[in-house]
Amino acid sequence: MRFLLPVFILLLFGGCGYKSAKEYSKRVVKERVYTKIEIYLRDPQNLVLIKDALNQAVVERFGASLAPKDSADTEILVKVKKITFTPLEYDRYGYVIYYRANVLIEFVVNDKRIVKGGFYDFPIEPNSVITDSLRFIAIKEGAKKAIDRFIAQIGAMGVK
Repeated sequence: MRFLLPVFILLLFGGCGYKSAKEYSKRVVKERVYTKIEIYLRDPQNLVLIKDALNQAVVERFGASLAPKDSADTEILVKVKKITFTPLEYDRYGYVIYYRANVLIEFVVNDKRIVKGGFYDFPIEPNSVITDSLRFIAIKEGAKKAIDRFIAQIGAMGVK
């Protein structure tokens, strides 16, 4: 009897047609992928992080491999549209102590334009400025969230 329950559960899930998001996204993003990022003149030093995060997502989340442009099945073009920092919280003296970094990224896949945003909230010391290292981390984390939303959109496109 203990043997039948796991077999029944496997047959139930196997028979219902469940597919992972990776399977659906393979209908949109094929096996070999070329990624390109356009330079964002206001913040060029963070583009390397965004490209690395996208390349990692292509390999891990789509199950694809990176390829040169001439041998790729799919091309993903990335454009950073906007990076902003918004104060969220002030201390009792009126100094900003919490910021939100908003990163808006445009992805172009197979001539389909997808715009996704991500954010990252972080504290700073009162009466201080956002340091380069905090800014770097905030943009990186916001971009990762935008890439996650892009991946979810690709999976949804593969279902249709």
